[in-house]
Amino acid sequence: MKRINRLVVVLAAAACAATPVLAQQGVSKTEIVIGTATDLSGPIAAWGKDYANGARLRVAEINEQGGIHGRKLKLLIEDNGYDPKKTVLATQKLVNQEKIFAMVGLMGTAAAVAAMPIILDKNVISFMPMSSAREMFEPVHKLKFGFAPPNFDSLKVTVPQVYQTTKSTKACALYQDDEFGLEVVRGGEAGLKTINVEFHERTTYKRGATDFTSQVLRLKNAGCDFVLLGTQIRETVGSISEMRKLGYNPNVMGTQSAYTELIPKLGGKGMDGLYADMFALIPYTDDASQPVRFWANKYRTQFGNDPTIFAAYGYMTIDRFAAGLQKAGANLTTDSFVKAMESLNVPPDIFGSPKLTFSATKHIGSRSSRVSQLQNGRWKVVIDYPAEGK
Repeated sequence: MKRINRLVVVLAAAACAATPVLAQQGVSKTEIVIGTATDLSGPIAAWGKDYANGARLRVAEINEQGGIHGRKLKLLIEDNGYDPKKTVLATQKLVNQEKIFAMVGLMGTAAAVAAMPIILDKNVISFMPMSSAREMFEPVHKLKFGFAPPNFDSLKVTVPQVYQTTKSTKACALYQDDEFGLEVVRGGEAGLKTINVEFHERTTYKRGATDFTSQVLRLKNAGCDFVLLGTQIRETVGSISEMRKLGYNPNVMGTQSAYTELIPKLGGKGMDGLYADMFALIPYTDDASQPVRFWANKYRTQFGNDPTIFAAYGYMTIDRFAAGLQKAGANLTTDSFVKAMESLNVPPDIFGSPKLTFSATKHIGSRSSRVSQLQNGRWKVVIDYPAEGK
């Protein structure tokens, strides 16, 4: 009987030894696999390709330096066409087949919202999607970390600043008739209320509209000398062009969506004067800052074109992700990474982002933004961060 009992114990021990220990998804002794779904073929493919190249540049730098705690980064890039349905398919592939550790910089608010349940269900980290929506980090979830200051929070501060700086007297809004546009107006409205100002007139357009004649005439006839735009790139150019055509020249302010080199490229000289909420600097190759200039020229040498703000965003998200990995240590798990991020402080970077701080109840590094204006076809910072944002 004793022999049988000993045999049972030996067999049980052997069975346990044969049972594989479940490894952390996306992490091996030599590699960390991460993924992104960005637009490579859709309406904002220029942004998506630049984002991907910016991310590739930082990954290459990290790997050339030996990786992080002996592991190199492997970045997998899928095309989401800026379409939620395609994003779901791309996310399923990355999460279920490629077994990524984290989804980094997924592009588009609607796309990120559609993909989020898949990402979180598999205990994969949703790291800094390219979106300024609060849903990217709220409600607080251990796997969700935001990238951009949310439109509501940032516009609440910057809209009244621009309104007062320009000595405007009558505020109005032109915005896309959806949740994006509404969030812009809500932020502007909350900010104007702090200086006892209300929107005198509001007018909307349907997504995809190309004619803004009636909306602009309505604003002009109402005597609006300050217009907040809840618009994307094409609509920003279209509405301002219509204003110029009608001889109507109010002070115009856009969101982070308007802060791009494409506005002057598409709209020309007529876009001068536009204000935009922003945080990171567009990396001009002749920038006054030597680090930015060096980085921009390095990017141009590698990819054959000048970097855009989205190239900087790609570089920044990987850099911030790497900071979390570094702090998490060699024993990398989802939980150790989250714990590291929730105590992480990131100093201001070369692109002018403010200091970032995270905690268990705060998964957005900063809510602060500032304001740039288009002057002679180039963006120039005209209102800096509030003191607490630096």
